[in-house]
Amino acid sequence: METAKKQRLLTGNKAMAEAIAQEMENNEEVFVLGEDVGKYGGIFGSTEGLLDKFGPERIMDTPISETAFIGAAIGAAQEGMRPIAELMFVDFFGVCMDQIYNHMAKIPYMSGGNVKLPMVLMTAVGGEYNDAAQHSQTLYATFAHLPGMKVVAPTTPYDLKGMMASAIQSDDPVVFMFHKTLQGLGWMDPLEASVGYVPEKAYTVPLGKARVAREGADVTIVAIQMMTVYAEEAAKRLAEEGIEAEVIDLRSLVPLDKEAILESVRKTHRLLVVDEDYLSYGMTAEISAVVAEEALFDLDGPIKRLAIPDVPIPYSRPLEQFVVPSADKIYETVKEMLEE
Repeated sequence: METAKKQRLLTGNKAMAEAIAQEMENNEEVFVLGEDVGKYGGIFGSTEGLLDKFGPERIMDTPISETAFIGAAIGAAQEGMRPIAELMFVDFFGVCMDQIYNHMAKIPYMSGGNVKLPMVLMTAVGGEYNDAAQHSQTLYATFAHLPGMKVVAPTTPYDLKGMMASAIQSDDPVVFMFHKTLQGLGWMDPLEASVGYVPEKAYTVPLGKARVAREGADVTIVAIQMMTVYAEEAAKRLAEEGIEAEVIDLRSLVPLDKEAILESVRKTHRLLVVDEDYLSYGMTAEISAVVAEEALFDLDGPIKRLAIPDVPIPYSRPLEQFVVPSADKIYETVKEMLEE
């Protein structure tokens, strides 16, 4: 019989905050800096309670100056510390991309590996709560396209904790993308997927490994974060009609677990890729290319893609719901694939 401790449930934000706290307890070189990460606990709750535990010297509220504090984190990492810098919204990358990509990502390479940058750049992604074009993007592919950084996007509270611990322990710079809707925040619509089993003890989940969220034999659905949640919803509905969809939660964009994708496609012979990023030049195209290059003759039909059309994300709720892939769209696309 499972104990209450084994069944402990946490929201995504509490799982992240717990991982950071445990790593800070184990290593005094770990510290956090960013806008509203202290007293406020991060506007999405990812550093909740840490200021009281560790004080303002290790949980640092910064001015609205992304270039400055991300640059400070890079300098600290070069000197052997393990900073976690929060870029409040991934959409804000434009004001500090020089620090991220010409410094954080390239210094280890340009130093011939002599300078390590063990830092985490964590940032909130995703929409569907009417925050309009400048606060609703995921931009997975933008960061995955640029060599020199690991890029991860966990879905479940269990993975948010375990992958955050792995990111902090990594000697390489890691972009850690957490989805706002999966944080379990009270002011957002409640979502069952934002709460899950999380062990109290410290643990790690490896970076670069996908997760089979649901097994199936008829079609492979590869997804990221909220699209994984929708894919699982669609798969349950499909199962009622005798169609078994296998859902692959990528979790890690760089490194990309190509083998998990190919193994699934070779079993199901059909592929649908779903992404909350833009359709053109994105993760859907990359995954499709991997399968076309390495498993084309295992396919029984064309690869299908669902993603946001190449338009800024609308503020209007009906328009936003129209452009973002949903469980209904995934269900309908799979049905069309099988009919073809």
